[in-house]
Amino acid sequence: MKKHLTTAFALMTLVSGFSQTNSSARFDMKVRDDFFAGFAGDAARFERAMKTCEEALAANPKDPAALVWHGGGIFFESGQQFRKGDAGKGIELQQRGLKEMNEAVSLAPGSLTTRIPRGAILIASGRFMDDIYAKPLVETGVTDFEKALEIQAPNAANLGTHSLGELLGGLADGYRRLGNAEKSKEYLERMVKDLPGTPYERQARRWLSDLSAVGRQERFCLGCHSGPTAR
Repeated sequence: MKKHLTTAFALMTLVSGFSQTNSSARFDMKVRDDFFAGFAGDAARFERAMKTCEEALAANPKDPAALVWHGGGIFFESGQQFRKGDAGKGIELQQRGLKEMNEAVSLAPGSLTTRIPRGAILIASGRFMDDIYAKPLVETGVTDFEKALEIQAPNAANLGTHSLGELLGGLADGYRRLGNAEKSKEYLERMVKDLPGTPYERQARRWLSDLSAVGRQERFCLGCHSGPTAR
């Protein structure tokens, strides 16, 4: 369960802090707390979150926000099946979850409501897979976060420390695990410059001191745990 809690808490931290436009359409506000509780082991709340998504999709099968969260839920369920030893069911659910998340992003490619959830799930989950399977997922997640950074650029001055730090940290982490140390350092150096005196600056400086020494499963996320080396 520990691995899946790590993934869930990383998703919680990354999604919850970001500003969005058109707050009246914030479907994620209806489901995210239930999903986060479900990812942490509350089966009843997970089921309720999935049902909320399914009701929204019954009314509009092309609702991108409902689709990306539902796909994320199915992707989470795939991990449960892998943990039980049912690789066949795990693969089936993983592919279904990816298909739904990908469709959601194709429906709303310029929306944070699709880019952030998919990117967070893929970057976090790739940490626990063999590199051959993780790489394409992390690449997609990094693309989502790059797009999110582009979308947020006009509002960058108003982004809070948490939102900017988690986005830059996710990118630094993603590029590090893709073997692109230079790109990872670029985002770490931006945190040092743009977030002085914060835990993000301290974490960035620690990683910059020896990026090769950072553990494979270590994440940059700072909002869901205490201490820079928590797993």
